[in-house]
Amino acid sequence: MGRVYNFSAGPAMMPEEVLKKCAEEMLDYHGCGQSVMEMSHRSKVFEEIINTAEKDFRELIGIPDNYKVLFLQGGAWTQFSAIPMNLMKNRKAGYIITGQWAKKAWEEGKRYGDAVALASSADKTFSYIPDVSDLPITEDMDYIYICQNNTIYGTRYKELPDTKGKDLIADVSSMFLSEPHDMSKYALLYGGVQKNVGPAGMSIVVIREDLITEDTLPETPTLLKYKTQADAGSLFNTPPCYTIYTCGLVFKWIKEQGGLTAMKEKNEKKAKILYDYLDSSKMFKGTVEKEYRSLMNVPFVTGDDELNKKFISESEAAGFVNLKGHRSVGGMRASIYNAMPEEGVSKLVEFMEDFEKKNS
Repeated sequence: MGRVYNFSAGPAMMPEEVLKKCAEEMLDYHGCGQSVMEMSHRSKVFEEIINTAEKDFRELIGIPDNYKVLFLQGGAWTQFSAIPMNLMKNRKAGYIITGQWAKKAWEEGKRYGDAVALASSADKTFSYIPDVSDLPITEDMDYIYICQNNTIYGTRYKELPDTKGKDLIADVSSMFLSEPHDMSKYALLYGGVQKNVGPAGMSIVVIREDLITEDTLPETPTLLKYKTQADAGSLFNTPPCYTIYTCGLVFKWIKEQGGLTAMKEKNEKKAKILYDYLDSSKMFKGTVEKEYRSLMNVPFVTGDDELNKKFISESEAAGFVNLKGHRSVGGMRASIYNAMPEEGVSKLVEFMEDFEKKNS
């Protein structure tokens, strides 16, 4: 079997050019006689890899000098604890619950203080983003937390919340580097890399320097202190070296594609192909209110469980894999991250049209 079209929500499809480069350099990185997988994180060669990766990442987003970039072990879930431990000085923060991951972060936040649910879209299975223009934010809240794109439910914020002067913290795992990120709007922006940036096992945290202090909750482990990591340039202990190297290759690939504005245009075009079909189909229906639709994750259903199963089985046999929806939504979900070519989305739509004709 050749390469399939992989619609997985994560770990997800990666750019073929990047995978080929990894293969090419696997045994001997730039003539040093060893693989990045086996080299010391203290070596000059690796120092250049991590520094170049950070430089390219900063350039892609346009990160101001007063923000630190941290490459940290563990996925986004690790940050659900690290954020309150480092930033919940008054032991109070506001959370907007728009899906499973925002809910998990809120539940984790409650372990460390008063994590207040400011708004939620749970009443309609998270199929929309609640009104965030006038939230009940109080003066003693340390930060306001959002998950900006919801992988499971396929929603995204069209506008960021009015935080009434409080620091905004955003989990952007499933939309990372898919469009421009305006860092001036965030105090901390982070994401697990396994959806849109690289292999699983790492998060990238971009944090304003004034938030990096010794003043963390007393129970904060050494490794979860942002100051520990920032002071050591993400090299306090052995970092996920190979993941950092691979992400570095992805940053270069995105730059070659024209940067984040070009990526957004490509992603809008791909999403439009799929949404236009869903809007015209009599069999398949999107599950998200139109104005909140994600460019990255597209859930859809037929309304018939047996038909859904048949579609998933036949699509897999045809080379369209990982289309089964999350159990909390059911049906199907196509994750169409940066690495998914437009051709993959067009061919999926062709397959869906054919399936609809044969089964209606």
